[in-house]
Amino acid sequence: MAYTADHAYELIESAHQRGRLAHAFLISGPAGSGKRELAARIIHLLNGAGEGGGTDLFGDPIVMATPPLEELVGELVRLVEPQSKSRRIRIDEIRELERPLYSVAPAGKWKVAVIAEADRMMEQAANAFLKTLEEPPGQCLLLLLTDNPRRLLPTILSRCVNLPLLGGGRPADAAQDAMALKISEVAPKNFGKVIGALILKAAFSETLAERKEQITKAGEQALKDESALYKQTTDGEWLKGREDHYKALNESEYLEERNRLLEVLSLWLADVVRQKVGGGGLDFQEHSAVTAEIASRFEIEELLQRLDALHDMTRTLETNAMEALALEVGFLKAFG
Repeated sequence: MAYTADHAYELIESAHQRGRLAHAFLISGPAGSGKRELAARIIHLLNGAGEGGGTDLFGDPIVMATPPLEELVGELVRLVEPQSKSRRIRIDEIRELERPLYSVAPAGKWKVAVIAEADRMMEQAANAFLKTLEEPPGQCLLLLLTDNPRRLLPTILSRCVNLPLLGGGRPADAAQDAMALKISEVAPKNFGKVIGALILKAAFSETLAERKEQITKAGEQALKDESALYKQTTDGEWLKGREDHYKALNESEYLEERNRLLEVLSLWLADVVRQKVGGGGLDFQEHSAVTAEIASRFEIEELLQRLDALHDMTRTLETNAMEALALEVGFLKAFG
């Protein structure tokens, strides 16, 4: 079951009030779901609840806004997230994160460690952090934030209370926003035409190819970093296994990126359907003029068929079908 960020916070608050707060939480959810904001609210609950804002002229309490997560970092709160070229979290960064956790916290305060994009921990980093999860220091809270919990070690997953958050609606990624913009640029003149479908398919494939190159370079850098660190203590067979590991990881990231871009297509076309039936809650409000115009030109039955075509394409891509062919057929059916 996935929660809104507000509901998840209420669950944490209730557990804290009853003295039943777990030592580790895995806060997962897509971009825009509020993971970092929820982590900040939890930290503020534990260490800032006593810092009231006083009362206003009418005697009502002043509600203090929760600062961003970055502003809460200090002696009691540590944050680690990918910084290297490879976008990985290394073992030395985890050790630096953990060191303050073993100091004594002031009375009524908590030591908090936050790992953003926790799925980016290198294997050695994850194994090192697992030891802290197994034997956490007292008055300590561990928060792991991730879009992709499936990439975490099962042993880490089993030691955290999972708080999956509901999606944040429209995409928050620049490449995804650019894809939505491209559809809105092509649609007014070419939605429903073969040329329009082929233009969109080319844009989709180009964006995906760029992301694949970025993912591959990041994986190569991560393997390079790891090889340099351990080449004196391991044999060639171990390094070959790491090459296979990063190859599989790169493929997984590529497929996830492809699914995110496919989601943009579905969300945009779903907006057209909502416009047709007079529904609200558009995912791409800034493109509402375009989606409304497209909705006015097509019957609801055809729009639903086009949306079904996108879903069929997504299912086909999950098989061993040739990607380029599946994309071309799917774009022609959905947008041609």
